[in-house]
Amino acid sequence: MRAGDNLRFDVNSNSITPLIGVFDMFSASLAAQHYNGMFISGFGFAASYYGLPDIGFIAWPDMVNFVQRLRLAFPQQHLLVDIDDGYVDPEVACHVVEHLERIGASGVILEDQKRPRRCGHVDGKQILPLAEYLEKLDLVLQTRTDMVVVARTDATDEAEILRRAEALAATDADVLLVDGVRSVDWIRKVRGVIGDKPLLFNQIAGGKSPRLSLTELEDLGVNVAIYSTPCLFAAQTAIDNALLELRANDGRLPEVKQGDVGVAASIALLERNISRNQRHSPVDA
Repeated sequence: MRAGDNLRFDVNSNSITPLIGVFDMFSASLAAQHYNGMFISGFGFAASYYGLPDIGFIAWPDMVNFVQRLRLAFPQQHLLVDIDDGYVDPEVACHVVEHLERIGASGVILEDQKRPRRCGHVDGKQILPLAEYLEKLDLVLQTRTDMVVVARTDATDEAEILRRAEALAATDADVLLVDGVRSVDWIRKVRGVIGDKPLLFNQIAGGKSPRLSLTELEDLGVNVAIYSTPCLFAAQTAIDNALLELRANDGRLPEVKQGDVGVAASIALLERNISRNQRHSPVDA
């Protein structure tokens, strides 16, 4: 089964599909031990690759190259890729989709923001006219062959959220995302206007959306849950704490005890990513 069809099968199954946000190959190596799918987060990639906020710095060849490395190391994982606004131009969006599909990405998320873009969970977002976004989305849908396409709206006005959700549900997009949705009630409202279209929910620590379990989301009719930044934020916390401890201990490294990560454990993790070692099935989520 092709990568897009494989993800589509899970999205349309009876249980919710979780996808974990990764920001580099190392975080992906850890995520692959626990979940069957990854979300290649624009927030995480901008932070990791450029050291910059997610406001439009990503160059599409950098993202494509990253996904290519991911697919080689993780042939069985779902790879859903955040392509922001398609890197502005509809023709560029289609070109990127062609590249990603050829290297085995499972799907993309295309948003309706206009530049300067923002993280979906912060203030100040601006959106394209609906007709302009629908034209871009339609070109992307015509370009893909099996890849899953998630249509995303960043509308914040309540009436506009529902208007756009209904319009996007009428397209051939596989899944719909209203980013930054602020309450359980609004998840229900969106579900109410999109019919049977699969629904994706994006959670980010400290973001605008409520903290909900997979069971709760499934009960609300959500089909896919993406977690944009758990790996990135955990790394920031852990690295900061490790360096504070190193400084407090006059540069003496802590003793590696049972269960701690030292050089052997780290090498063992990375050796699994060598292509000739890819003989295992994906982990049960």
